[in-house]
Amino acid sequence: MLEKIQELDASLLVYLNGLGSETYDKVWLIITNQLYWTPFFLLLFYLIYKKIGGKQTLYLLLFIAVLIAFTDQTCNLFKHTFQRLRPCNDPNLNSIIRVVQVRKSFSFFSGHAANTMAVATFLFLVLKRHFKYLGFLFLWPLIFAYSRIYLGLHFPGDILAGYFFGALFGFLIYLVYRKLKPLYFPG
Repeated sequence: MLEKIQELDASLLVYLNGLGSETYDKVWLIITNQLYWTPFFLLLFYLIYKKIGGKQTLYLLLFIAVLIAFTDQTCNLFKHTFQRLRPCNDPNLNSIIRVVQVRKSFSFFSGHAANTMAVATFLFLVLKRHFKYLGFLFLWPLIFAYSRIYLGLHFPGDILAGYFFGALFGFLIYLVYRKLKPLYFPG
C-alpha cells in the first residue's frame, strides 16, 4: 500500500514538475524565496494594523512567531525521522525530472507548505470577520508550495502533508489565541 502511494506521488511529481520550462525558472526561484514575499507581508500587516490597531497586531505577530517556530520544528523532527530523499537527490527520479534547485536536507514534509498554511489558516480564522475576501489569502500557500514541486525539491505528498499539519497547527494556535485574547483585549 505504501509503495503504491509513493509510486503515485512520484508519478504526480514527474507530471507537475514536467509542466515547467526554462523560460519560467527564474520566476519560480523568486516565488520560492521568502525574502521576495516581504512586500506582501508588509501590506498584509499594514491592513491588519488599520483594522485592529497596533497592540493587537503585535499580539497577533507573537502568536504567528510561536506558530512558525512550532511548525518548523515539527517539520524538522519529521524530516529527520523519515529521512525521505528530496526528488532532486533521489537517484531514481533526478534524471527524469527538471531539477532547478538542489537542497541537501530531507523532503517529508514540506516546511514551506506547513508554515504558509499554518499562518494562512490562523490569520483567516482570526480576521475573517474583518476582511470580506480573506479567503484569497490561501493562494499564498498554494503558489508558494507549488514552487517546491516545480523546482524539484518536494513530492506532492510532502506538500499535502505540510498543508495538513499547517492547517492543524494554525487551528490549534487559533484556539489558544481565542482563549487568551479576552484576558488582554476585553470586549
